[in-house]
Amino acid sequence: MSHLSGKTIAFLVASEGIERVELTDPWKAVGDAGATPVLLSPEEGEVQTFNHLDKAEKRPVDKTVSSASVDDYDALVLPGGVANPDALRMDQDAVAFVRDFVQSGKVVAAICHAPWTLVEADVVRGKQLTSWPSLQTDIRNAGGEWIDKEVVVDGNLITSRNPDDLPAFNGQLLEAVAHGVASQ
Repeated sequence: MSHLSGKTIAFLVASEGIERVELTDPWKAVGDAGATPVLLSPEEGEVQTFNHLDKAEKRPVDKTVSSASVDDYDALVLPGGVANPDALRMDQDAVAFVRDFVQSGKVVAAICHAPWTLVEADVVRGKQLTSWPSLQTDIRNAGGEWIDKEVVVDGNLITSRNPDDLPAFNGQLLEAVAHGVASQ
């Protein structure tokens, strides 16, 4: 399958605390569809993924978020893990990149705890989204409407609750990149 050939998808993560499967599963889906996944992080080097609370593999960073341009990517994926988005929302470059990406109208897909970064970027006001259930108050306080569904699409935002939702999350991500968010 190569229907996304020529597309480049940014994956933005902190240096640690990334839920491994929420990075590797969409990464594989994007690659299998013919797109090029690129790993962005605030720092150069490697990032540490986790299987819930246990360390998993490390992954090499392709580019720092401070040197990345929204113009170079067709979509942005924000994997979860509790510590990952909590660290990202403390990084001004990461928050600005997410804000600019959402405002560009390009696809932004966030799963599990990753909507914390969307909240910090102040881009959920008036939007419907889902997340890990513990974020629902944060989303509501930021002006969003939290919905308990496996995947929620609102404009260019795609959100899911947890790793069990990855098949629906990946399907919506690939569909939106292939056909644009207007078809949603």
